[in-house]
Amino acid sequence: MLTQDIRHKFLEFFKEKGHAIIPSASLLPENDPTVLFTTAGMHPLVPYLMGQSHPMGQRLASCQKCVRTVDIENVGDNRHLTFFEMLGNWSLGDYFKPEAIAWSFEFLTDKRWLALDPLRLYITVFEGDADAPRDEESIGIWQAQFEVIGIAAELGLCGQDEPSVGSTGARIYAYPKVNNWWGPAGQTGPCGPNTEMFYDTGREHTPSFGEMCHPNCDCGRFVEIWNDVFMVYEKKSAGTFVTLAQKNVDTGMGLERISAILQGVETVFDINEMQVIGAAIQAVILAQAGIQSETSTGFRPRSGDLASSSVRIITDHIRAATFIIGDQRGVVPSNVGQGYVVRRLIRRAVREGRRLGIREPFLAKLANVVIGEFGMHYTELETNRERIVTAIKREEAKFSQTLEQGLKKVKKMIEEKQKYKTAVGSNVIFGKDAFDLFQTYGFPPELIEEELAQHGYTYNKAEFKEAFNQAQKAHQELSRSVSAGTFKGGLADHSVETTRLHTATHLLHRALKNVLGDHVEQKGSNITVERLRFDFSHPQKMTSDEIQLVEAIVNEAIKTDLPIHFEVMSLDDAKASGALGYFEDKYAQLGGKIKVYMVGGEDRGYFSKEICGGPHVEYTGELGSFKIQKEEAVSVGVRRIKASVTGPKLV
Repeated sequence: MLTQDIRHKFLEFFKEKGHAIIPSASLLPENDPTVLFTTAGMHPLVPYLMGQSHPMGQRLASCQKCVRTVDIENVGDNRHLTFFEMLGNWSLGDYFKPEAIAWSFEFLTDKRWLALDPLRLYITVFEGDADAPRDEESIGIWQAQFEVIGIAAELGLCGQDEPSVGSTGARIYAYPKVNNWWGPAGQTGPCGPNTEMFYDTGREHTPSFGEMCHPNCDCGRFVEIWNDVFMVYEKKSAGTFVTLAQKNVDTGMGLERISAILQGVETVFDINEMQVIGAAIQAVILAQAGIQSETSTGFRPRSGDLASSSVRIITDHIRAATFIIGDQRGVVPSNVGQGYVVRRLIRRAVREGRRLGIREPFLAKLANVVIGEFGMHYTELETNRERIVTAIKREEAKFSQTLEQGLKKVKKMIEEKQKYKTAVGSNVIFGKDAFDLFQTYGFPPELIEEELAQHGYTYNKAEFKEAFNQAQKAHQELSRSVSAGTFKGGLADHSVETTRLHTATHLLHRALKNVLGDHVEQKGSNITVERLRFDFSHPQKMTSDEIQLVEAIVNEAIKTDLPIHFEVMSLDDAKASGALGYFEDKYAQLGGKIKVYMVGGEDRGYFSKEICGGPHVEYTGELGSFKIQKEEAVSVGVRRIKASVTGPKLV
């Protein structure tokens, strides 16, 4: 079953169960200072999980684009990915455990859908603690599901009951919070116990991971394929848990992981979509070696060798970079934030290409392969093809030049060593000099070692490690200080301060259009509790008069204390009403309903109409006053404003 077929089946299944199919949200979360990228399907839905009504209803399903950067250094093994797709379905105060579990079991095992062998499915649940009781309800529901098809789903105990492949017996295991509790991603927010589904690959257990195997064993025999979260609690800043007003279901199934199981391959890099990219990498390698590739499919590098690791890194990184640049709110490589992540992905891919013998530019070709493979579903990739290819070409050329400078540095280091060599250790380069190559030119230790080895040299690894540890310690201290001042609040922080600033972006957007012209379009925003950051299209620096006029228009709207409300309508109606927003959004294809927030009223005319999910204040007077702190360039044709509001004066 091809990956695209699985994606389609999942959405079709939940459509039949009464779910509205919502499009993937942007990879770059708006108005959330806590994360750089959207990391899960529930991420954009936090306001609705907290009780806000969703314009598409209480049952939702999607395939969400996700990026997680915490494991970027581990990409190259058989399972870690930077970019991935997450299948998910949600109940916002509608159905709960009985339906969620039954539908999970049906989709996984029914012959019409994925048709997995139920004897290879194992279940985990929350064992309970002082904050919440053991999930007896989920245990009972799962046992009933298995019983219908004649399987006795017995409770297992880790360390005493080891599942046997393809037979009845221990099938449900209880674990603590570290395994079976989801959220919150920040310090506060919605959370709850979960039940996870594991697939038994049948691989032999590795004793070094424990005497007996079990679903959460790290030996690799069991693979987690689906996670049903029963979001019934909210964690408070004091660390306490209170019951949410509505019971929610939030599920997630990694598309690449379930594809690997259904396609009978060992790793996520062996699934059909990844193999297409791998084949393109092989074609580049052969072409640069002067060999004509006989086939463009079926490339499967040997597991565990250098080529396999490099091909996996390039495959993952070019896919992630293509999706981030080509996103609805995409960014290009830079030295800060999300742009820095893109730059890092591209440069790591270039370095790995060098290790495979690739000397000519090649990543733009691979980006076109990614667009061709995913563009049918994620149409924004086709729409933004030129931006993607141009940005990648530019970054690859820039880094290739840096690499050449690094190679010259290596040559100079060797010449200096030969000039002043001594009888002892004459072929060993100082570790601090090698680290300078790593830090300044982006050379990984392996590449440094390879370049030196070609000339019969090595470097002092102990000195290198010491220099690396010192630099890492300094970086961690800097990161902690930056995070303390920038990333405050929980996931999708909806505090009074951020709500005011979010409302202010609507007023700012309208004022910019009034002053600069209708060519102004929002290109991105970021909000912390201290300030808003608003990116917009404009070809040149704003004059001081323009800045003062925009500020005055916003403050006049605040002073007038205009009412704010939203209406739910179709995208066509929103466009007809003059609402601002991303009209190319996939809601247009799906015929979905959206929220339009309106500032002002019909009696005096609307100051602003904008497609948005909220949250907002009820009256503009709650903002107090508005001040533009800075106006600057972001990239060609894109400007940025940083501003703040004071909040209303207390009487």
